[in-house]
Amino acid sequence: TFTVEEAVETIGFGRFHIMLFLIMGSTGVAEAMEIMLIAVVSPLIRCEWQLQDWQVALVTTMVFLGYMVFSIVLGLLADRYGRWKILLLSFLWAAYFSLLTSFAPSYIWFVFLRAMVGGGVSGHAQGREEKKQIIAVCSRSNPFLSLGKVFWLAGSLLIIGLASVVNPTIGWRWLIRIASIPGILLILVFKFIPESARYHVSMGNTGAALATLHRIARMNGVPMPEGQLREPAKERRGRFKDLIHSKYLRTTLQIWIIW
Repeated sequence: TFTVEEAVETIGFGRFHIMLFLIMGSTGVAEAMEIMLIAVVSPLIRCEWQLQDWQVALVTTMVFLGYMVFSIVLGLLADRYGRWKILLLSFLWAAYFSLLTSFAPSYIWFVFLRAMVGGGVSGHAQGREEKKQIIAVCSRSNPFLSLGKVFWLAGSLLIIGLASVVNPTIGWRWLIRIASIPGILLILVFKFIPESARYHVSMGNTGAALATLHRIARMNGVPMPEGQLREPAKERRGRFKDLIHSKYLRTTLQIWIIW
């Protein structure tokens, strides 16, 4: 018999993982563009709606408030229903509300819609978790995991470059519409990414986990490990109180402080 962890390590790193890295890494581009958008739009909405300093600052605050609240909710849902589903939902959600923002008739509507965008963007983190669960922990995969942040930086530079061209010509509303395009394009390629085999076995769905592992092995051109996949299902998933359990509390607090 073998476990999912053993199968992932046996399959190793190959063409499938490079495709996974490019697609899931690109979620960082879309995330950065939506988050950094406020920095290049705020001066324009300040003039258009005659806003005070605190009103401009409130926009950014509400974006990250939406991000904070929904990241908890979507994280728990991803543990229960799968990261792929939540990732797709978050991209649909963020793209929808981002496009609506470009038609905001007033400041109040703009603040509300950007908070909803922040909520959707918080789910993009599931792409990084999906990537980590599928990529083997081997020397060939380490550079790819480390380079993930390059996509976030690329998205930040891209939105600044676009703003320097779009804002003075066709305006901030069109900048928002253009910035939503990467997220919409990514939705179209999500079908090439399977749900994590680790999630399937946690649900007791061994058949789906094996199908995912066979697909990865076939694309990488390597054989599956011999034997049968045997791993117990997890009855309890997606519980917030697990974060503050004595076993994980130290790690939880360290990660919260770092973020």
